[in-house]
Amino acid sequence: MEEITMRTVTLGVSSIEDTQNQMAAAFSGEYVGEFISFASIELLWKVLTTKRWDILKAMTGQGEMSIREIARRVDRDVKAVHGDVQALLIAGVLDRTDNGRVIFPYDAVHVDFTLRRAA
Repeated sequence: MEEITMRTVTLGVSSIEDTQNQMAAAFSGEYVGEFISFASIELLWKVLTTKRWDILKAMTGQGEMSIREIARRVDRDVKAVHGDVQALLIAGVLDRTDNGRVIFPYDAVHVDFTLRRAA
């Protein structure tokens, strides 16, 4: 029987040093998971707006899609979805396939950050 592996990505806030440490561990053969890191929580929220979260929810575990299909699934205008998809591509959250479609290659999303008291 074939085992199905779920891919989970962790979205979070990470310093350059933390990211470099994760990369070094991965290059040495240690499994560290899959991460999409942002420099600050403000940047994470700027990139991952409510409407863009809707796009990620519609795409999670669904394979590659056209922008028109994404727009249909989130019940929004194609032009508006195109703008949000471009922002997610630039941020490295989505990928473009060789045939021009868009993919979010994960089956689950985990968000990880810590809110600390003000100094």
